[in-house]
Amino acid sequence: MLKKLTTMLDFKSKKLLVSLMAFSVVAILLVFGYMRNAPTVINLNFYDKLLSANMINKAKIEKNEVILYTPDNSYTIAKDGIDIKQLLKNVPIETTNDSVLVDDMVSMIFLVIFFIIILLVAKKRRDKEMQNIEQNAPRAMSLDSMSSFDIHPALSKIKFSDVAGIKEVKEELEEIVDFLKYPMKYKQYGISLPRGVLLIGPPGVGKTLIAKAVAGEASVPFFYQSGASFVQIYVGMGAKRVRELFAHAKAYAPSIIFIDEIDAVGKARGGMRNDERESTLNQLLTEMDGFEDNSGVIVIGATNKIDIIDDALLRSGRFDRRVFIPLPDFQDRVDILEVYLKNKLCHVKVKEIANMSVGFSGAALSTLVNEAAINALRRESKIIENEDFSAVRTKVLLGKTKVLSFSDKEKQIQSFYQGAKALCAYWYEVDFDKITIVNDRIKEIEKEIESKTSMLSKIKVYLSGIVATKIKYNEKFTNSTQDLKRATSLAQNMVENYGMGESVLPNHTDIEKILNDAYDDVEKFLLGMEQPLEKISHILYTKESISKEDMKSFMHEVF
Repeated sequence: MLKKLTTMLDFKSKKLLVSLMAFSVVAILLVFGYMRNAPTVINLNFYDKLLSANMINKAKIEKNEVILYTPDNSYTIAKDGIDIKQLLKNVPIETTNDSVLVDDMVSMIFLVIFFIIILLVAKKRRDKEMQNIEQNAPRAMSLDSMSSFDIHPALSKIKFSDVAGIKEVKEELEEIVDFLKYPMKYKQYGISLPRGVLLIGPPGVGKTLIAKAVAGEASVPFFYQSGASFVQIYVGMGAKRVRELFAHAKAYAPSIIFIDEIDAVGKARGGMRNDERESTLNQLLTEMDGFEDNSGVIVIGATNKIDIIDDALLRSGRFDRRVFIPLPDFQDRVDILEVYLKNKLCHVKVKEIANMSVGFSGAALSTLVNEAAINALRRESKIIENEDFSAVRTKVLLGKTKVLSFSDKEKQIQSFYQGAKALCAYWYEVDFDKITIVNDRIKEIEKEIESKTSMLSKIKVYLSGIVATKIKYNEKFTNSTQDLKRATSLAQNMVENYGMGESVLPNHTDIEKILNDAYDDVEKFLLGMEQPLEKISHILYTKESISKEDMKSFMHEVF
């Protein structure tokens, strides 16, 4: 059906093209004929020779010139340059006016109008036929219109220096930039370009900005697409879009494809379905896999829901690297605020604002600065001050969970809670990158075989915050929700999937025993570590983050 429609449209286009060509040929012939019949300009000597040889059959006077006609040609000479009376003795002379020229012009105009009318009639008929086609075949046309979409690369001007608060992320991505800038340096050692980098983090932490900064640093084309743009109601359209995107990216290689909210298209498959989303995901897997050479194309994906992404997309060889982007800590917030305040008239203490914005993402800090500027304008001040930030803080926090909007007392409790997790993770050898006041970066290392001791150590880390706050404040708080779920889930797996309970068969009592025994062990450990725990919690309160290296240095000093 689509082929037939295309043929019909091509036929109509050809007819229109033929009409235009015919008109052009006629116009060219008219101009050529006019130019060919134009008389040749001569001087007085040549005129005298023609007159003395009796070569002039007749003459015609037009305005300020005289046209001379010979048996073979026609010539023109200035009227004032010759003696008209002498000429009149030898040849007949005709006088004319502009009527002939006007007649020629009128004929030309009518000819042009005639061809314009023909073209308008042809266009009207073509438009009418197109309208009939659209009415009779709406589905075919809709499919054809969706068969391709605009894919335009952009050259990012953003550099790492323009993105504040991502020091550790920069270090992880600098190697990717080097790959893109100097690919031959790595190819001569047989090193392959990474296929994909997955940026993982909560909304607003700057995943898109970081991807643009990578493209800007490497000076390569940047293709941006949202995961939702691949999901179509017609099966096959999403897969086609993926193919087109990668084809364009390869043409501009080395280049970067950035797929925002990749979970929209990369959601885990299941239920024996073969719908459009799965077709699109299968095409994405094929493009990123070794079956097709990516030719210098790196795919950067961004998500805040890594738990729902299909395992095939996360395996090595597709997304080779995962970069976790946490909410900014105290120093990060200071750096971000300084960037946003750089071009604004302000008199503020940035560290105070950073202290009052615990749990804010980079986007939230941008909004905070903008709202503070609006508040300053509202009170008719040209300078932004700390009171403007205090006035709008609650407004910006609207919609955030309470655990992130800390008062000073809540910050103390949370620092102690997270400090206990940092201490226990180091002591029980549970690997982590960094533990901050709002989250932890405990590494989920994939092992074929994991011991019961290792799994119990993780449970102890998850329960350590609950135990620590109970010891210090003789109270339990609502900030333990997620850790309690993680500990319970791990204990359930130990009993129900791995037979690590007292009995081989699954038993709810065994789950309780694992959790209670872990709680008791952590309590005994923390009771003997009160002073180190206080110091660690103070570090978290002031700096809002502590890395594994910081913990190692601190523990060496203490012991």
